[in-house]
Amino acid sequence: MKKIWLALTGMMLAFSVSAAQYTDGKEFITLQKPVAGEPQVLEFFSFYCPHCYQFEEVLHVSDTVKKKLPEGTKMTKYHVEFLGPLGKDLTQAWAVALALGVEDKITAPMFEAVQKTQSVQNVADIRNVFINAGVKAEEYDAAWNSFVVKSLVAQQEKAAADLQLQGVPAIFVNGKYQLNPQGMDTSNMDAFVQQYAAVAKFLVEKK
Repeated sequence: MKKIWLALTGMMLAFSVSAAQYTDGKEFITLQKPVAGEPQVLEFFSFYCPHCYQFEEVLHVSDTVKKKLPEGTKMTKYHVEFLGPLGKDLTQAWAVALALGVEDKITAPMFEAVQKTQSVQNVADIRNVFINAGVKAEEYDAAWNSFVVKSLVAQQEKAAADLQLQGVPAIFVNGKYQLNPQGMDTSNMDAFVQQYAAVAKFLVEKK
């Protein structure tokens, strides 16, 4: 009987989560000027941003959001150039990571090098992070000034401008909505991360 009760309780909790309704102006914000053509789920970050480091490396928000999103949903990450002395160079480096498909290899060591060891002081140091992460030097060098990377840099800059990005970390959905972490419960970080991901899923499915 106890097992049956626990199972029913679990089903009720699952239903309450799936049936949760979120409020415009609280957990998310509807943009005044929607932007067509943006990635379905678009996350902005900076390697210089302490909150971005927390989101990525401590709370694992991005991974949780990805797992929660409906199957087939594409999640894209763009770097912003308005933070830090090497903001533009790191945005270009992130474009290299996107072009080479090595985002997962680069994210953690670049955050560590920029924020923890502070060993990234120039463009050569950025390159060293890639090499140490297993990216071949010749592949990195070939990509750095390539047309593909220049196009990806332009995409990142344009998206930030079009969406009137004010700060990071930030997630936009369908170019229409922005998640609003200030409107979510931060008293428990695990619960906050789950709610953040649930709101992203809700917005993707929102008609």
